[in-house]
Amino acid sequence: MLDRWTMPWMQRPLNRLLPGLIAWNIRPVQLTVAGFVIGMLALPLLAFEHYGLALLAIVLNRLGDGLDGALARRIQQTSDAGGFLDIGLDFVFYAAVVLGFALADPAGNALAATFLLFAFIGTGTSFLAFAIVAKRHELERPNFQRKAFYYLQGLTEGTETLLALVAFCLWPAHFPLLASLFAVACLITTATRLWGGYLTLRNLETRQQKRATKAAP
Repeated sequence: MLDRWTMPWMQRPLNRLLPGLIAWNIRPVQLTVAGFVIGMLALPLLAFEHYGLALLAIVLNRLGDGLDGALARRIQQTSDAGGFLDIGLDFVFYAAVVLGFALADPAGNALAATFLLFAFIGTGTSFLAFAIVAKRHELERPNFQRKAFYYLQGLTEGTETLLALVAFCLWPAHFPLLASLFAVACLITTATRLWGGYLTLRNLETRQQKRATKAAP
């Protein structure tokens, strides 16, 4: 929901870092992998309840996630391969953070973590399933030109997810409540994406059928 505003706002500070990366001949895929490795450190850090260090790993991961795309656009190396790797590693990272909280306190956090992972399955599959069909029909992305795949909007997007992860680390004792609330928001996103995607594709098919009927002799 917030990405349409936060993404343009973040481009200026990210762009200031690009000349140094270019001077060091850093490639976008290297940033993607490095950011993922750093982000995955949050899993053991959370499991041992080092919440401050885990938060640092999470923030650095998200910084790398923004920089790889900005660098790819600057040096004109955007690709489906890079976009695929980026989004795939993002989902693994999100799940790892939730698992870390479950390991930190299995008795108190496991149920809420399971609920949130269940909700993540909905947001992830609705996002990727529509992206596959959107790519086939060459649908445009008017609100998210910087995304590698067609991006269906929802209540929980990248910005909201980052804020949730930060909140988990700042108030770990309240993880069950915070995770459950965010899981509900993710389920709302899943429902709206499924319905919105269905309507979009149904209307597209209807228009195509009408054009085919008019073109028929």
